Amino acid sequence: MGEAEINSKGKRWSLNGMTALVTGGTRGIGQAIVEELAGLGAVVHTCSRDQINLDSCLKVWKSMGFKVTGSVCDLLHREQRENLIETVSSVFHGKLNILVNNAGMAIHKEAIDFTADDISTIMVTNFESGYNLCQLAYPLLKASGNESIVFNSSILSVVAISLSAIYSASKGNFQLI
Repeated sequence: MGEAEINSKGKRWSLNGMTALVTGGTRGIGQAIVEELAGLGAVVHTCSRDQINLDSCLKVWKSMGFKVTGSVCDLLHREQRENLIETVSSVFHGKLNILVNNAGMAIHKEAIDFTADDISTIMVTNFESGYNLCQLAYPLLKASGNESIVFNSSILSVVAISLSAIYSASKGNFQLI
């Protein structure tokens, strides 16, 4: 590998000039994804349901020199997803390179104890919201000319446990073509 292929951080590649939206980016895997993308040079926008947590993360990321913006969004609500994509379009001037559908939630109960509301909440948050974000972001992704969509899945999509039956169903692998 030639020296020209290694950037200043010793990485083999760079995301300089790329834009990314990461849902649920203020905790856990989502936070790690935001930091990795920003560390590789991408400009990132993330969302969280919690303004205080979002503000705290944004402050830390700014101190690390990362270019990260964020907004409050509860992906359970279609209108908030629409507002999120409008915000992303504005922040990234109508272009988006990377959409990471990371946000997810689980309710742990025995399969027979799930209510209709439990099922709806899990399926909308973990499946419908991501699919809808792909639809909403499609014009931005195509405008970038270099687009990628990532859905975070779970091993529980293939190895179910009784306390997470609906979560398991919501986190299956699928491919968008």
